[in-house]
Amino acid sequence: MKKTFLSIAILSLGIFAFAAGERDRANTLIIGATPVPHAELLNLVRDDLARQGITLQVREFNDYVQPNEALIAGDLDANFFQHVPYLASNENWNARLVSAFGVHVEPLGLYSRRFRTINDLPSGANIAIPNDPTNGGRALLLLQSKGLLTLAPNAGLEARPRDITSNPRNLRFTELEAAQLPRSLGDVDAAVINGNYALEAGLNPVRDSLIMEGPDSPYVNIIVVRKGSEYDPRIKALETALKSQKIKDYINANYDGGVVAVF
Repeated sequence: MKKTFLSIAILSLGIFAFAAGERDRANTLIIGATPVPHAELLNLVRDDLARQGITLQVREFNDYVQPNEALIAGDLDANFFQHVPYLASNENWNARLVSAFGVHVEPLGLYSRRFRTINDLPSGANIAIPNDPTNGGRALLLLQSKGLLTLAPNAGLEARPRDITSNPRNLRFTELEAAQLPRSLGDVDAAVINGNYALEAGLNPVRDSLIMEGPDSPYVNIIVVRKGSEYDPRIKALETALKSQKIKDYINANYDGGVVAVF
């Protein structure tokens, strides 16, 4: 009889602990993000979510692949680092993940430690660009928009150096992982760097770039979730918190045009 009672007590405690764990998980929002500005913006709304009973956990990543894989695996509830063309560039990601809402644009810029303007770039200059198709194409489209090269009409958003049809300055291209581009500035003539990595390296598109994307850039940074989770109350609470005047004011005050709110 004592053993039966003890077994029931242990089972009851286990069920209680499991139920409590499920409640805690339901009230926790785990988001993967690159440090700047994504994690910074998320940390600003931690208290706003806490007042609604939601515990925000931010896990920082320094690459553009692991956050999507971790989200698909269920280790994250959402991530914040990418734009729609990048998400769509991978069939597996695109089939399982979806944009919940957009927050800001980080203008892509061309940076150099050796030259002050694009007119100073010599013939044969070595330009580093991101090696993933989406951001690499974005870099080439930026260079084309400033008259530095011409791409084939059908190159699209994932243009590669092989799609260049006119290259008056005989520019050469080195394709590197996006996170490595700021460190490459000592080895190349210039580098096209994503806004978040530029900001982490102390570079500002408005102040430091030779050329940069305009405010009409289609590459809005988005909160991404697993398909079917777009209407999760935690995600809706996050949207309200991130698309607030507080966040817009912080962006305007702290990034000097290197981040542009889209709400």
